[in-house]
Amino acid sequence: MASIREQYGEFFKKLGEYSHAAAKIDETNVYQKANPNTKKMMDILVGDNMKEGSRLEGKENFKAFLEAVKAGKKGLILMEHYSNTDLPAIIYLLQHDLGEEGKDLADRIVAIAGMKLNEANPMVRAFAESFTRVVIYPTRSLTKAEENAQTEEERIAEEKKARTINLAAMRAMDECKRNGEVILVFPSGTRYRPGQPETKRGLKEIDSYLRMFDVMILVSVNGTCLTIDVNNPDDMLADIVEPAVQILAASPVIECKPFRKDFLATLPADHPDPKQAVIDHVMEYLEKQHEKIEKDGRL
Repeated sequence: MASIREQYGEFFKKLGEYSHAAAKIDETNVYQKANPNTKKMMDILVGDNMKEGSRLEGKENFKAFLEAVKAGKKGLILMEHYSNTDLPAIIYLLQHDLGEEGKDLADRIVAIAGMKLNEANPMVRAFAESFTRVVIYPTRSLTKAEENAQTEEERIAEEKKARTINLAAMRAMDECKRNGEVILVFPSGTRYRPGQPETKRGLKEIDSYLRMFDVMILVSVNGTCLTIDVNNPDDMLADIVEPAVQILAASPVIECKPFRKDFLATLPADHPDPKQAVIDHVMEYLEKQHEKIEKDGRL
């Protein structure tokens, strides 16, 4: 088995030629529209590595979600995260497995992405810019930056940078909602690493999304053509390529605020962290959806 760098080295060189996304993120460029030239190439890469049988499940739920958004509802997709092809895979399958409605929904998706995808590596940036994104300064990244700060002034400056970028990202998301776009978030904030259950835990910050949106679908991911190289987990281009059957399943459409309110009502009044409990509940739902497909032998 080869890494994506080894198998698609020449491919990524071509991606780089088309790349024009910003290498540094600030408050002026947090909204980044998909690059159609790199998108065409990413579709080839994804399609080459989807085995026969790859599909969407719960198609009626994707369609109902689109109809709700077209009727004026603010739409949110919360999705499991196993690899860097999760976003390319849902876009690809919507476009190829759900007809015109799927293409419409795919065109509306705006993913929330961390700054690392733009700033860490030019080839990763070219990969990422194939899809429309709102870029944020993740809490995990800020914590790491603060730990590495040499002085108090550096730490304060990094906090200010994070606030500025994330405020701009919030404004960009508001604009997306007004334009009928759909926000897609990976609630774990990182790819799941086997043997590290903490990487599958949802981030507390996701609770705020449930208060900002009207409707959501929860999308589970079974099967992925990229796996993290355990010896180089932080090198995205070291990921191992292996074609796979990929099934992306959508929950029924969920009303965000009632979902949150009803669950909070089940917690004791003195619960120490209700926001975390809400997102833990979301992740449990996703896990059950994921496990059901595995147990039913649908892969």
